[in-house]
Amino acid sequence: MSHEAAKMINKFFSLFSHDIGIDLGTANTLVYVRGAGIVINEPSVVALNQKTGQVVAVGAEAKRMLGRTPGHIAAIRPLVEGVVSDFEIAEEMLTYFIKRAHSESRYLVARPRIVIGIPSGITDVERRAVHDATRNAGAREVFLVEEPMAAAIGVKLPVRDPVGSMIVDIGGGTTDVAVISLGGIVTSINLRVAGDRFDQDIVHYARDEFKILLGEKTAEEVKIAIGSAWKGERAIESTIRGRDLITGLPREVIVTDADIREALGKSLRVLVDAVRRVMEQTPPELVADIMHRGIVVVGGGSFLRGIDKVIAADTKIPVHIAEDPMTAVVRGTGIILEHLKDFQEVIIEHESTISPQ
Repeated sequence: MSHEAAKMINKFFSLFSHDIGIDLGTANTLVYVRGAGIVINEPSVVALNQKTGQVVAVGAEAKRMLGRTPGHIAAIRPLVEGVVSDFEIAEEMLTYFIKRAHSESRYLVARPRIVIGIPSGITDVERRAVHDATRNAGAREVFLVEEPMAAAIGVKLPVRDPVGSMIVDIGGGTTDVAVISLGGIVTSINLRVAGDRFDQDIVHYARDEFKILLGEKTAEEVKIAIGSAWKGERAIESTIRGRDLITGLPREVIVTDADIREALGKSLRVLVDAVRRVMEQTPPELVADIMHRGIVVVGGGSFLRGIDKVIAADTKIPVHIAEDPMTAVVRGTGIILEHLKDFQEVIIEHESTISPQ
C-alpha cells in the first residue's frame, strides 16, 4: 500500500471514529473521548464464565462479583502491578470499553486512534503486550506514553520547558516517581507498592493482630474509611467483619486509624524512600526547581489522608495533591490527542495498523 493510500484510509476512518485516550490502570480504566471528555471510569475487572469462555460482565458490574461468584464464574483483573497478566482478557476489556465509548455515535465503524498510558520502566515485552492488546481491540493507530508524563501533562505542569517538575503517581498496582524536563523523563522509579499493596497490608495486619481473615474488598473499604499516613487531630475507628481464624465463624472487630497506619507503615516507608532516591539521582539544577515548585502527587493513592505530609516531612520539599488526581493520566492522554504534533517527543512508541508498503 502506498503512503498516499494509507493517508486516505486513515482520513476515511477519522470521519467515522472518535479518537480515544485511555488510562489502563490495574484498579481502574478511564477513557477520554475527543470532543466529549472522560466518558468511562470503571474498575479493570472482567467476569468470565469458565464453562463457556463467555464474558459475563466488565467494569463496575464485574467488580461487584469479586469474591462472590459461583465456581464456574471467575472475576479476573487482567492487569497485575501495572502490566498485562492475561492478554486475552485485557483485549476483551479494551474492546468493551472502546465500543462503549463509541456507543453514542451513529456510525457502525469504530477504528479510533488511541493514546494509552503505560507505567514507566516496564519491559519491552510488557509494553508490546499493551500495544498489541490495544491494536487487537480495534485501534487504527496506537500511541504509547508513560503514565507519569501523561499525568504531568494532565495537571498542566510545564513538561516541555527546561524546568524540573516532579510527579508521584500512586495508582492501584504501581507507583511512578519521575522528574520531567524538556519533554522527557530525566529520572524515574516504578514501584510495585501502591493501592493494592496497601489493601494486602491491611489483610495481613488483621490476620496477625486480630486473628481474623478479611477479603480484599473489605480491606479496601476500611482503607478508604479511616486509612491515613499521618496522625490526625482525633482518632477515628471503623468496624471490620471477617472470618475468625480459630473458630472459623464470622466475627467483627473495631479498628482505629492508628491500626491502619501501623499496617501501612512498611509500604509507606518504601514509597517515601523511592521519592528520596529519585531526588538523589536528579541533577542539582532540576532539584533547585523542584524545591521551589514542589512535588505533585496524583493517582487514587493520593486520597490516603496525610500522604502529602509524610512525603514533605521526609524530603523537606512542599508537596501538593493535584486537583482531581484520579483523572490526571487520562486527562493527559486527552491533551496529547488534541495536540499530537506538539507532543511527539513524549510518545515512546507509535504504530499504525494501516501502514504503507
